[in-house]
Amino acid sequence: MTRKLVVEADGGSRGNPGIAGYGALVADAATGEVLAERAEGLGRTTNNVAEYSGLVAGLRAAGDIAPGADVEVRMDSKLVVEQMSGRWQIKDTRLRELARAAREAAGKLGKVTYTWVPRARNTRADKLANQAMDGVPSRQGNGRHP
Repeated sequence: MTRKLVVEADGGSRGNPGIAGYGALVADAATGEVLAERAEGLGRTTNNVAEYSGLVAGLRAAGDIAPGADVEVRMDSKLVVEQMSGRWQIKDTRLRELARAAREAAGKLGKVTYTWVPRARNTRADKLANQAMDGVPSRQGNGRHP
């Protein structure tokens, strides 16, 4: 049976562009147990770059935990969800690079689906992103910058 994981990812910037960071976590889909957290400050960049960076970090963490697992990605960024689902074009060069990195990370997993969630249902990843912007390292280690 294929393992099922959930990636919750978020990114933000204070100003756009501004001081930015991302947060991501990987949880077991059946139990909700958090298996990994990633958060990193990105310096000065855009909100969309931060959102994509959180996605890449979350997918990489999921691949480290359980290669081949099916993953549901939950994000409050409609842009990232629609672009990664193939419904919207990615015009920005930097976002295309990050989307390519996300697809590469997803290639080590099984089926990856993208679900938009309201901000109120993405509070764990949002908290990690805000801690990263504040310079607070994540509890379970920092991820690799995409």
